[in-house]
Amino acid sequence: MIDTNECAAVGRAAALERLIVSYQQSYYNGEAEISDTEFDLLWDELKQIKPDSRVLAQVGADSTDGFPKARHLIPMGSQEKAANPEEFRAWAAKIAPKVYVVQYKLDGASLELQYEKGRLIRAITRGDGVVGDDITRNARRMAGVVPELGIPFSGGIRGEVVMTRDVWLTRYTNKANCRNAANGLMRRKDGSGCEDLSLIVYDASVPDDDGYFTNETFKIAWLKEHGFTVTETREFTDAEAVIDYRSQIASSRQSLPFDIDGLVVKDKETDMADLRRPRPERQIAFKFELETAVSVLRAVEWSESGATYTPIGVVDPVRLAGTTVQRANLNNPDMIRALGLKIGSLVTVVKRGEIIPKIEGLAPPGSRSSSDVPQKDEDGEEKDIELPRVCGSCGSDLVDGGTKLYCPNADCPKRLLHRLQKWAAVLDIRELGEKLLAQLFENNVRQVSDLYRLGTEELAEYERMGELSAAKVIRHIRTNRELSLASFIAGFDFEGVGETIMEKVVSAGFDTLEKLRNAGVKDLAAIYGLGEITARTIAEGLTETAAEMDKVLAAGIISIARPPAAETQPLRSYSFCFTGELSSMKRNVAEEKVKALGASTKSSVVKDLSFLVTNDPESGSAKNKKARGLGIPVIDENIFRAILDDPAQAALFKAGKADTSPDSVKDKEPPRIIQGEFFEMD
Repeated sequence: MIDTNECAAVGRAAALERLIVSYQQSYYNGEAEISDTEFDLLWDELKQIKPDSRVLAQVGADSTDGFPKARHLIPMGSQEKAANPEEFRAWAAKIAPKVYVVQYKLDGASLELQYEKGRLIRAITRGDGVVGDDITRNARRMAGVVPELGIPFSGGIRGEVVMTRDVWLTRYTNKANCRNAANGLMRRKDGSGCEDLSLIVYDASVPDDDGYFTNETFKIAWLKEHGFTVTETREFTDAEAVIDYRSQIASSRQSLPFDIDGLVVKDKETDMADLRRPRPERQIAFKFELETAVSVLRAVEWSESGATYTPIGVVDPVRLAGTTVQRANLNNPDMIRALGLKIGSLVTVVKRGEIIPKIEGLAPPGSRSSSDVPQKDEDGEEKDIELPRVCGSCGSDLVDGGTKLYCPNADCPKRLLHRLQKWAAVLDIRELGEKLLAQLFENNVRQVSDLYRLGTEELAEYERMGELSAAKVIRHIRTNRELSLASFIAGFDFEGVGETIMEKVVSAGFDTLEKLRNAGVKDLAAIYGLGEITARTIAEGLTETAAEMDKVLAAGIISIARPPAAETQPLRSYSFCFTGELSSMKRNVAEEKVKALGASTKSSVVKDLSFLVTNDPESGSAKNKKARGLGIPVIDENIFRAILDDPAQAALFKAGKADTSPDSVKDKEPPRIIQGEFFEMD
């Protein structure tokens, strides 16, 4: 007999996985669709339903193009989270600190400042927690960034880049919230607008001296003494006092000049070994509880942006965070299906980040609407939510892709206009605003290549333009630019395919336009984490836009950067999967080392894997069994290190022709780790 509850859980988990992957991609492309709190709820639910989901093991990475990459001094891992007092009490009982240090959890973008002998040398975004983007030029323009400390300090300072509410209300209300605005500005290639940002710091470290900072309170005092703006910090000796403080701050946070979404609670005693973990145990993010209301879903409207149709729920009016809410986000068709929503359903409405209302799901049984109107439609029946079937712009049948409902017509006017907007965004041509692009579109600038045939005289005839403004726009359009292949493809706006996805494709060896065009759907779908739907979107998009891409390149203004020389990436055709603990380095360090040599890494054993690395090759683990069944070499750490030392040996080890005797691959003494890097002992 089929277990219907089990089937429902499997379906819900699959929907959550699609949503999480989609929202991760939008977040790391600087276009977050939902708040951190909302994302955390989806993550926590998936963790409960399917704790072994591979999606939970994936870490996002910055996809910003144009900034050099740099390593953090200490990994910037994720924090444990407590969504309510019960979860916090459980953490407090487990850790049992004598003193709790409590700080505001700032709702911005993480940044690490690196100093050498007191001088700022780098400012690095969070990235994947190990490697981020070096945005030092932009950071120097932010308030709160100290260029010279006046002491010979060599180490890292951690903080959050924020935008105050006043600045957002005055200048950036076109962005969803302060956090989104800050994320976008700090990644601008010319740094403009970074003067509207502030850095508030909360942590410091010296990688080669774990005793430099003895406790968290001393850190804050030291940071303040040396000119930094620090986060509000309090000390408590009782967990219940922390819970009371959270309630107090939650009720008054609207009076703060910047957004916070909870508290960070730490053990006062600094533990550098714990801070180096991917998810430190001795600190936790104690999130604020969300304000919710119960209402009735009366209708679903569909907001159109480019080729994408986004559902908006219309509910009976409710009061949330001091405002009346009647419209709330539903995000996409998968969300509607996963929540089991119908017209007439009693629903829970939440206001995210005090800005974006969202339907959380069906209200618990017995809940009542806060309005005085009946709780059902007039006929007393709940009705299925109907998705639009036809594009209102071109009449084409819409495609339900689960996480997106969109028009597939390559010549759809809305889709073409959105591509122009995406191209301008990828190239950061801010002079090409939405209004000007709309005018251009009305005057038959329909394709990206049309931008490069525009002249100053023609543009000067446009409304509110003039010769000087037109000349400036044309100059910026015709500025020679060398784009990465990932950025170039992303600029052509394939549905649901951003720079992050294309970077994954490029890293898999499809690193030239010719290779991409020659790749079939099957080839692309074999890339770990891509999937057939995305692979088909890329393949079809490349075919549809081939002539247009060639025209853009033929204009001689835009070029695609050459892939790294083969000699600098000797492992580019190989992939590695690591299982179990390594003794000479942490797993993330090992992964970065093979990536630097051109290889890719995988979190599971798949048929095209080159090597499974484990210090227990003879074990009967599932990964070992699967690798042996697929004929994939299972190598230990010593052989792995031999490949790092001499990548040419990879081919021999893979073919089973190398000497794998202990004397040939094992050092006389074991290696050791210094500051997260691999060094041999003398």
